[in-house]
Amino acid sequence: MSDAPQDRIAAVDLQTNRPHSARVYDYIMGGKDNFAADRDTAAKVLTDWPGLRTSMLANRACMHRMARHLTGLGVRQFIDVGTGIPSSPNLHEVIQETVPDARIVYVDNDPIVLVHARALLTGTPQGHIAYIQADMRTPKALLGDSTLHQVIDFSQPVALTVIAMLQFVEDAQGMVESLLEPLPSGSYLAITIPTDELAPESERLAREYTNRGIPMYLRGHAEVERLFTGLELLDPGIVPMPRWRPDPAPDFDEPLPDTATNMYAAVGRKP
Repeated sequence: MSDAPQDRIAAVDLQTNRPHSARVYDYIMGGKDNFAADRDTAAKVLTDWPGLRTSMLANRACMHRMARHLTGLGVRQFIDVGTGIPSSPNLHEVIQETVPDARIVYVDNDPIVLVHARALLTGTPQGHIAYIQADMRTPKALLGDSTLHQVIDFSQPVALTVIAMLQFVEDAQGMVESLLEPLPSGSYLAITIPTDELAPESERLAREYTNRGIPMYLRGHAEVERLFTGLELLDPGIVPMPRWRPDPAPDFDEPLPDTATNMYAAVGRKP
């Protein structure tokens, strides 16, 4: 059976008449995999916060730093929840640059990501990469997926990465706890998560997304801290995203102030 993109498109409903967070992100970052509803939403949120693209770029840079740090700690397996439309370098490219035999499972529920799954599945011959079409808001179904268990060895540490996704989940605490429960000791949780405590434009941004059918929930520092209940927070703890282990060679021409992004970043280890 062919797995050409047009066959995949025919098999899924792309829901082009309403915006999707991954496609709004894609448009703001200069991608082409978006539709009128996504572009309309992006135009409005950029009017409310012209610096949003800078925050998104900072988020990708932070994801790359987290991936490199986790591989440096010996992690060889990753579950990436809320993958989004592929944009190089993808998570597996950063990881397999230093750990060619790493195993990565990507998870997303946007049908258009499925169309691009082949791009996500191109890794090193030594490693193993898979893509699961699943909704993070139903963690039981996600964790029961047979592909996940074919790729991930649940007797060995796993890094669960949830990058800029928990704002779209009302019960973020419950979801995180459910996804962490089967992971063994020595596993990690890595997140970036929007807040209303940094960039003053965050509340307007959240209202606009919500009004356009993409409910967005902002979390304060104390609520983010609760997501790491029972975990050992790695230094520097829960901090504004640009301050999470910045590279000696900066990602931007000048260091970003805390208010340039609306996100906290943190990594915790399961004892």
